Amino acid sequence: MDRILFKHVDVPDINRLPVYVENGGYSGLRKALTEMQPEEVTQVVMDSGLAGRGGAAFPTGRKWSFIPKGVLPTYLAVNADESEPGAFKDRELMERNPHQLLEGVAISAYAVRAEKAFIYIRGEFLYIEEILNAAVAEAYAGGYLGTNLFGTATSIDIVIHRGAGAYICGEESAMLDSLEGYRGFPRLKPPFPAVKGAYGQPTVINNVETLANVSHIVNNGAEWFRSFGTEKSPGTKICSVSGPVNRPGNYEVNMGTPFRTLLEDMAGGLVEGKKLKAYIPGGASAPMLPGTEANMEIPLSYEGYAAAGSAFGSASFIIIPDDACIIRAQLRISEFFAHESCGKCIPCREGTPWLAKTVRRIENGEGRQEDLPLLLDICDNILGRAFCPLGDFATSNIVASIKYFYDEYEQHILQRGCPYHSAASAVA
Repeated sequence: MDRILFKHVDVPDINRLPVYVENGGYSGLRKALTEMQPEEVTQVVMDSGLAGRGGAAFPTGRKWSFIPKGVLPTYLAVNADESEPGAFKDRELMERNPHQLLEGVAISAYAVRAEKAFIYIRGEFLYIEEILNAAVAEAYAGGYLGTNLFGTATSIDIVIHRGAGAYICGEESAMLDSLEGYRGFPRLKPPFPAVKGAYGQPTVINNVETLANVSHIVNNGAEWFRSFGTEKSPGTKICSVSGPVNRPGNYEVNMGTPFRTLLEDMAGGLVEGKKLKAYIPGGASAPMLPGTEANMEIPLSYEGYAAAGSAFGSASFIIIPDDACIIRAQLRISEFFAHESCGKCIPCREGTPWLAKTVRRIENGEGRQEDLPLLLDICDNILGRAFCPLGDFATSNIVASIKYFYDEYEQHILQRGCPYHSAASAVA
């Protein structure tokens, strides 16, 4: 399996500047600043087909091109608020090879003519903040950040900002509010951040994994990047696998690799005695899929999971074994979204607690037959009506679990209790 982002992950001390430079580090930044114009950097990223790796999969170069010309200052904001249940890829990228991210940030900042970039990291990532601050200090001392880089007129500064641990701040506009010192509430769009973002100025927002790819694309070219993956989903993708598998962790795969390869060959399959009942491919916000033979062969790509009725998203695979209770797993998911709703809009503020309350009633053996259409009705009143995607995310697994595991819901209701004795604590 080809590796781009994890190519040097096992090199001792790759997190230190001298070792990173010895392994080709910052050569992409040097090339961009001394041999290319900002528009050329944007074009090569656009030609590569790199899509946002945070979940939305929006074309990265195209996003950069939305920045209006001549409106300064321009900012770059890195979304490192990795709070999606099941996701831990960005954490490992920052922890083990922080300079790879910093180089990608610096190149991207140059491409959009931003002299200041912010890395907004999850509130719980205190130790990663320390790693990044140490790497930033090394980069300044080594002449890879600061003023007149490589003898040019280009100046780039990077600021590390740690949030307070709110899922909603993974939404880009709520992240900007938090960055500015306000409570993290999503903003009304338009205007979009590319026009009016941080401090009212044009701002590009990208995910950690997205920007970590940029130096490799600049160094090797768009066609090289397109030699990995599929036509519609070029490159590689880091997939996080959690649950009762033999080797949980992060795995870098070529886009288009079958899910079976990820689960059985890379993650070692389920632990002894367990079989696959269902899995969630893109973190808690993506609809779950039953563990059928057909779903084992889905190609790991945005188009592959869209065709299957789910979403590749952040590629955070939550494995649900055959002895786990789907309703209990759904309860964990529903309670998460109810807790993390920011409360700005009524559909989400009122709807997510009702979803959690109804699922809890079914799991506790107090469910009613009318609770199933009630759940779907609540979902209909949230979907597409909330201020930001959190409301939609809260409905996706309710709808999917009822669609694929209706009989299990009925069992809970008719038997007045959960027929499963194994807690689904490893599920969410």
